Amino acid sequence: MSASPLSYWLTSAPPFMGGAEGGVDGSADVAIIGGGFTGLSATLALAKRGASVVLLEAGQVVGEASGRNGGQCNNGTAHDYGALSAKFGKQVAKAWYRAHCDAVDTVERLAREEGIDCNFTRCGRVKLAAKPAHYDKLVRAHDLLAAEVDENVRLVPPERIREEVGSDAFHGALIQTTSAQIHPARFGVGLAEAAARAGARIYEGAEVTGLDRLPSGWRVTSSRGTVDAKQVLVATGGAPAAAPFGFFRRRIVSVGSFVIATERLDDGLIDRLLPGRRNYVTSKNIGNYFRLAPDNRLIFGGRARFAISDPRSDMKSGRILEDTLGAIFPALKGVGVDHVWGGMVDLTADRLPRAGETDGLYYSMGYSGHGVQMATHMGQQMARVMSGEPAANPWANLDWPSVPGHFGKPWFLPLVGLWYKWQDVIH
Repeated sequence: MSASPLSYWLTSAPPFMGGAEGGVDGSADVAIIGGGFTGLSATLALAKRGASVVLLEAGQVVGEASGRNGGQCNNGTAHDYGALSAKFGKQVAKAWYRAHCDAVDTVERLAREEGIDCNFTRCGRVKLAAKPAHYDKLVRAHDLLAAEVDENVRLVPPERIREEVGSDAFHGALIQTTSAQIHPARFGVGLAEAAARAGARIYEGAEVTGLDRLPSGWRVTSSRGTVDAKQVLVATGGAPAAAPFGFFRRRIVSVGSFVIATERLDDGLIDRLLPGRRNYVTSKNIGNYFRLAPDNRLIFGGRARFAISDPRSDMKSGRILEDTLGAIFPALKGVGVDHVWGGMVDLTADRLPRAGETDGLYYSMGYSGHGVQMATHMGQQMARVMSGEPAANPWANLDWPSVPGHFGKPWFLPLVGLWYKWQDVIH
């Protein structure tokens, strides 16, 4: 039996039943473009504040990155805290680190308040040292984090690594104990249903093709009709090809990330391989991330190839991931794989999120692999910004220059992949 090319998360989530019927028309206080975590979270927050909100999604809600990721909801930034502190100063680095911790709390709060059955669990994240020298870096990172910003970290020395992972591939680890995991598609559908209950109009299959300035706002044209709105939030992630999104398209680089879901694994085998049932990431630049699904499948992903996600690329990457899985866990060599899929991770050049306002348009995107928690959090924060609280945006003071030579299609991905592979060889 061949593996399904569909996201395990999307196929195991309930359908969204609260979508608006008919054509898009009329007016609203706010139009939100994009039905992923950012857009849905902002829609819910603004609707609960009493605003009339229209959300326009080109496909289905959480159908792209929000429903195609690894389901990890981790504390901590995409960067080494010490490097951030050295570049931006200790105060800024602490604020950004704590924003990521707040983001996990936001996911937990929304799941609880809205009664979303998404298997939210505070399991902890294990960063696995792929080389002995990497453990030395983890020791330094641990000491700095524990001293300055996060008491919820602990080390696993090399001689005790099998207490956390049943593999000889790793040389110690750093655990951030308050990180969490969720079923991302169930969470996203739950956000959408909650927003609809709060009065928002959510249109699927409504690709935005035009944005025109009006004296008191914007006219937003979509494939399902047109709406006039006082404010617009762009929450598209990877910028669409339509002309109105050129500013974002020159600043976001979308890279494929690929995932497999195995057949259900026996509890005894899991106890040997992943006794803590945590989130796991490896320390290489081109590394892997993995965790168990609620039904005991292993969700195993990574940037197996620096390429765009499409059906052919997903299958090629899936075979690479199967081989890598077997190398890390020989007991899983040849295990059945039931799902192989891909999605696009939206990166900024410095891998820091961006949010704010440009030419009258609000935006939040570029979470660089930390979108489950940060996108959800920033939807809430941008609702506050748009309601008159500019200090709610932790990323407000970051410049955002365009990527030189980038106009939408990332022609340079193979070169970037070679660079990172070489870095993994020499470091």
